[in-house]
Amino acid sequence: MGAISLRAVEKVYGHGPKANKVIHGVDAEIADGEFIVIVGPSGCGKSTLLRMVAGLEEISAGEVHIGGRLVNRLEPAERDIAMVFQNYALYPHMSVYDNMAYGLKIAKVPKAEIEVRVQKAAKILELGTLLERTPRQLSGGQRQRVAMGRAIVRQPAVFLFDEPLSNLDAKLRAQTRLEIQKLHRELGVTSLFVTHDQVEAMTLAQRMVVMNAGRIEQIGTPEQVYGKPATTFVASFIGSPPMNLLAGSADGSRFTVGTQTLKLPQAAPRAGALVLGARPEHAELSTQGAWPLTVEMLEMLGAERLVYGRLGNAAFTLRIDGTLVPPRPGDVVPLHVAPEHLHWYDATTGQRVP
Repeated sequence: MGAISLRAVEKVYGHGPKANKVIHGVDAEIADGEFIVIVGPSGCGKSTLLRMVAGLEEISAGEVHIGGRLVNRLEPAERDIAMVFQNYALYPHMSVYDNMAYGLKIAKVPKAEIEVRVQKAAKILELGTLLERTPRQLSGGQRQRVAMGRAIVRQPAVFLFDEPLSNLDAKLRAQTRLEIQKLHRELGVTSLFVTHDQVEAMTLAQRMVVMNAGRIEQIGTPEQVYGKPATTFVASFIGSPPMNLLAGSADGSRFTVGTQTLKLPQAAPRAGALVLGARPEHAELSTQGAWPLTVEMLEMLGAERLVYGRLGNAAFTLRIDGTLVPPRPGDVVPLHVAPEHLHWYDATTGQRVP
């Protein structure tokens, strides 16, 4: 069983007045066989959290349970985990076969068992013709597959991935994402995958953990996190381009942004200071529109086009079909956003307002 339970987990570097808390009481429950992606900007604590699960970082407070066992005091080798690193961490003088088999040899697994496990992993990862090569004879994508193969042969309860695709180019990242998805479907092993890339998070995750400054902002499926961001941070981090966030004041069916008053398709959830959110793809050019967008710049992206402009003094991005006749810089065009696509947030806390 590979269920993971994080209970009020904290990480503090240093002591006394110079102590620096980087993980602030993280709670999360990960089911056996689930694929969880921890995503957030650089420095948010996601890799530190993963390393605490692995036993590579000491836990300052709280508890980590793997498969029902409290593992706070256990060494990494005792936690029944296998980790795949960003930099591959392969032995340069060993063949692919020996790199994959090394951990099993150290654990004194019988030679026949090692052969079976390595050949099975090589078949899954299409490494069968590369087993005699050394790492320097492989491409970056092949090296990463070897690193994953070394983890697979361990047959652990949990896989931990620490930004394993960061060193690959865009095409290889896409291919390797597919391989990781197929791998999880075949093996069904509980997996924690850390990345700063929201595309990786959205495409790989069964559930996402969005982190910011050592705290969890939201846990949910990619659809939940994208469709109903819990905070303004999640709304601005998940999505490309990110959600438009307009700070202003609501009064019934009117919302004032700077000197511009926008007519709302339905009344705001409450009066006063709020942040109004709308995804670029959910705004449309329409003669029915009540929001006057002053166009400043356009970007052609092939199948779609991004229109950058302003509503009052607030920046706003619109995504339109690339086949449409676009507006021109300087034009003032009417926008319409359906009420179900409006998002409201507290102006002080950044929390979602129902």
